Amino acid sequence: MSRNDLIQLEGVVAKVLGGGTMEIECDNHMIIRGVLSGRMKKHRIKVMVGDKVQVSVSPYDTSHGLITYRF
Repeated sequence: MSRNDLIQLEGVVAKVLGGGTMEIECDNHMIIRGVLSGRMKKHRIKVMVGDKVQVSVSPYDTSHGLITYRF
């Protein structure tokens, strides 16, 4: 699946779970579990509770995704 096929959602980090996993509450009140993308890890971008983020979600499984941008 290419990067263009993913659904882009925006939300706020609600909870930080173990292993780099975070719960994100999207604007449409969905809860998504997301992990940091490789580029965010590479550039050591920190994401904390309350940060607004962009999440890339697969159309096949919308329960988890990749955090690709922090606003």
